[in-house]
Amino acid sequence: MSRQGGEATAARPADPPELTNRLATVMAIATGAIVANLYYAQPLLHQVALNFSVGSGVASLVVTCAQVGYAVGLVLVVPLGDRHPRRTLVVGIFVVNAAWLSVAGAAPSLWIFEVANVAIGAASVAGQVMIPFAADLADPARRGRAVARLMTGLLIGVLAARTVSGLVAQLAGWRAIYFMSAALMLVFGGVLRAVLPPEHPRPQISYRALVGASFSLLATEPLLRRRAFDGACQFAAFSALWTSLAFLLSGSPYHYSKAMIGLFGLLGIAGVLAANVAGKLADLERTRVVTTVSAAVLTASFGLLALGRTSVVALLFGVLIADAGAQGIQITNQAIIYTVSDARSRITSAYMVCFMAGGALGSVTSGVVYSALGWDGVCALGAGYGLLLLLGALRDHARPLPVRAGTGTGLSGTEVSGAKARPISG
Repeated sequence: MSRQGGEATAARPADPPELTNRLATVMAIATGAIVANLYYAQPLLHQVALNFSVGSGVASLVVTCAQVGYAVGLVLVVPLGDRHPRRTLVVGIFVVNAAWLSVAGAAPSLWIFEVANVAIGAASVAGQVMIPFAADLADPARRGRAVARLMTGLLIGVLAARTVSGLVAQLAGWRAIYFMSAALMLVFGGVLRAVLPPEHPRPQISYRALVGASFSLLATEPLLRRRAFDGACQFAAFSALWTSLAFLLSGSPYHYSKAMIGLFGLLGIAGVLAANVAGKLADLERTRVVTTVSAAVLTASFGLLALGRTSVVALLFGVLIADAGAQGIQITNQAIIYTVSDARSRITSAYMVCFMAGGALGSVTSGVVYSALGWDGVCALGAGYGLLLLLGALRDHARPLPVRAGTGTGLSGTEVSGAKARPISG
């Protein structure tokens, strides 16, 4: 039994439900569907700017609003998964999300649309409740692959968000996607109510202590803190790319339609493949190698993306490579952080707050830099975030952080076993 913030974690049931392939698949699809709500606006920013008569820098704040809201949800909602039955919590989040999506679709002004996006972000954290739920249900020796399964669903949701959003906007206007997603959230709420397993009573921890414990973990767990920094840098680079990409593609020399801009989201298939490879390698004790290679790939991708200002081929390959590098980092991080403690909802909250803070920083700085320096400035910005990742990865080869023993997940670095520490492969 472990303790976080002075509270004991609940004992596991003697015969916990099994994470079957069917259950993992449903959870993965639902995770993708709800996280997609954060990204519907990205290929539509040009149209949003025109509709509300604002510039690119102001319009890009819509994405930031959703990311800030998501961070709020991570702090205030996700930790509840360590106290309340997660099936009930997840279903409630889906219903609330549906209500705010309807408000966004009907918003008569930019400020209402932005407020709705903050709320949509806060109510899109169900996936971050289900991922640690799946990690609890999974065989510890296959935890990396279980996380990768749900992250694959999440990534496909992100890809579908950008692509479907662009296509729907082309056919029915940019507001239609929000009403369609609202209906989809209600459908998934009903499905998850039927398939998610019940849990034994959760520990009775005060809400204040529960939320505070997430931040305490960042202070007391160097491995979590280290990987949270990586996550923030990775998502800052990723958001810098995708926030400004719509502006590049809608202007000279491309002048692409909303549907064509949305189709660029399909290039993230490389990220889906990288997620599954990274999950397998995490279970095979190769996390340091994956981190270093992924950081180098992400950083180098911005060189190709800079050439993409006038070359669509370079742009296509740059997006493919950037997605692969970003997701290699993310899956490895999540496989590692779930070894820190059994309080996995609080671990998720702490990590993802840092992750989304990085994304919000990337979105804001991308909009500002694009307005001032154009696409070349955005690429330099993204490469800078990637370089921070790479320097941290190289440092880990020289000074690996300790990892708890008996977690069931292979981790490179140092595995702590009783009073002794032994290095393992990486």
